[in-house]
Amino acid sequence: MDMSMGGGSAGSAPLNDSGVDFSNETQAFDFLQLILDDSEFQVDGNAYARAFWYGVVVVIGITAIFNIMRVTTLRLRLRMAAKKQEKTARPKNIVMRSIATVTALGREIAYPRIVPAGAPAWFKVPPLGTILLLLTYLAFVLVLEFANDDIPGAQHYTALSIRAAWLAIAQVPLLILLAGKNNLIGLFTGASYARLNVIHRWVARMLLLLATIHLGTENYGWNEFGLRGLEWSTDTCPPTGIAAYAILLWINLSTLAPFRHFSYEFFVIQHLLTFFGFIIAVMIHLPTTALYSRVYIFIPIGLWFLDRIVRSARYLYNNVRPGRATLEAMNGDVSRIRVTSKQVTKWSPGAYVLLSIPAFGFGQSHPATIASVPSSHDNDLVFILKGHRGFTNRVLKSASSSSISDVSKEVAETQDKSYIALIDGPYGCKHSDFAAFDTVVLISGSTGVTFTLSILLDLAHRASTQRLPVRTLEFIWVIKSISWIHWISDELNAAYNQLCAAGIETSFSIFVTCDNTFSNFSNDSDKAPGCRCDKSLGPCCCITTVDDDAVVPQSSKEKATASSFSGKSDSILPCATLTSGRPSLKPILWRLLDHADGETGIAVCGPLGLSSAVRNTVATISDERAVHKGTGAQGIYLHAEDFSF
Repeated sequence: MDMSMGGGSAGSAPLNDSGVDFSNETQAFDFLQLILDDSEFQVDGNAYARAFWYGVVVVIGITAIFNIMRVTTLRLRLRMAAKKQEKTARPKNIVMRSIATVTALGREIAYPRIVPAGAPAWFKVPPLGTILLLLTYLAFVLVLEFANDDIPGAQHYTALSIRAAWLAIAQVPLLILLAGKNNLIGLFTGASYARLNVIHRWVARMLLLLATIHLGTENYGWNEFGLRGLEWSTDTCPPTGIAAYAILLWINLSTLAPFRHFSYEFFVIQHLLTFFGFIIAVMIHLPTTALYSRVYIFIPIGLWFLDRIVRSARYLYNNVRPGRATLEAMNGDVSRIRVTSKQVTKWSPGAYVLLSIPAFGFGQSHPATIASVPSSHDNDLVFILKGHRGFTNRVLKSASSSSISDVSKEVAETQDKSYIALIDGPYGCKHSDFAAFDTVVLISGSTGVTFTLSILLDLAHRASTQRLPVRTLEFIWVIKSISWIHWISDELNAAYNQLCAAGIETSFSIFVTCDNTFSNFSNDSDKAPGCRCDKSLGPCCCITTVDDDAVVPQSSKEKATASSFSGKSDSILPCATLTSGRPSLKPILWRLLDHADGETGIAVCGPLGLSSAVRNTVATISDERAVHKGTGAQGIYLHAEDFSF
């Protein structure tokens, strides 16, 4: 087999087997060499591989232009607000309004996400925008594979195979670009590592598809003339190709969610080892007639080493003076980790790090969102981690108890044991600056509050020092137990006071779904509207039964009334309204959007069901309100952060 990319002579008659005696080994071997002659297929395949990268560069370039426009617009809003201009989050001219209309249409298409009923937790369907992007990518590659590639005669399948081989090897640099935490695509497009990592996995699957086409068509072409056995016995390319294909197949299988989640540390190690094994196998497999195709291997190797050098240099700087971590166990099997670091002093709200505490696992690191901002907690990094297994479970078991009596707590705090903490990062924070929106809605579930809390603290601090476009802020937190408010009660009270002092209309709503001590009603009818006790989900788990469409009235006045939820406040958190049950998102968002004088920014972080519900609700409301389509309804920006990385 010859994987070099080319074909028969231009203008020559199609290769056929007339006059070939396949029982004669010499004639059969000579005919096989004619089939494998790829002197022109090389040039053709190389051209289509370059065309693939032209397309990739164009897409990245267009996305980068939109990203620059987005960032510039947000900065202009902040400048205009600092000059005390009004309605800075509203497009001012026909050009900006036209861009806003196109953006609104794109968001309505991109935001929705389907969560199949009864599907296992690891099975996740990407948002519609990602699905459309991947389908476009698939169509583009398949067009490149089959366009002008209908070569007649015995070399038909050789042509298809060689084209597929070139396109497959052209995927490798893109695969590496999307994998690095310090990658150029994220820098230009503003896409987060988590989002790029999803595309990274699908590029690997595209590589597997093209490798399958390469392997299948080549073997089918040989088998048509009974030459497959001869090729495998006389050429070294088939066995080396099978080795590369087997490794690639394992790489794709091992990246499926069940394998990744079984043991993430093991997954990372074997993933790196098998990828280098794949690179070595491909280098051996490439024939001498196509050695210049190795540029598609040398480039990703260089990109990988560049990413590792940058990460290693940053890691060494962060930990030349290691941070010290103190632990506190809190209700709900949660650990609160506070890291004091003299090296890591700047990060953006919503950023995360790879946190390693050698005392709980040498060489192991865990992704953790920073719940604090540089202006809070004396510039310490604060993390809230749910104890599951492995690292987080060991941290939870070793954490100091939060149930210490008030009398002995001060003494105990002075004796808290600290641990060496190593930090890789910060990374992430690719979302828009929420300080540049008219209305801000922060929605979270459980420990997803670490993401929205950091945004809240940042807004509160900046609002106390400068004028912002933000007029209204709604903070929504869905938790199972009322005791969980102790995780961040001090931060919420402080942020609320700062925001109110700055003149921002602020509302904190906490929905408690599974707490008998909170929802201790005599019967279901006494509970908050839309909540009943579902015994199948555990002790008094309240679920919403209100039809969202039924509670969205027509007039603005009715909307405000219907969206008001009965609840009660807590002495520990007087700034918040606590409600039993789950939030009915549509009336809440409709009320806020109805009173917005500019673009609304929504951030959500939590379980897949919550983020998907917000996505679908925002898309539906945007369509129903005809955002930026002549109705006066203003735009809705949504950033959905996932739990997993």
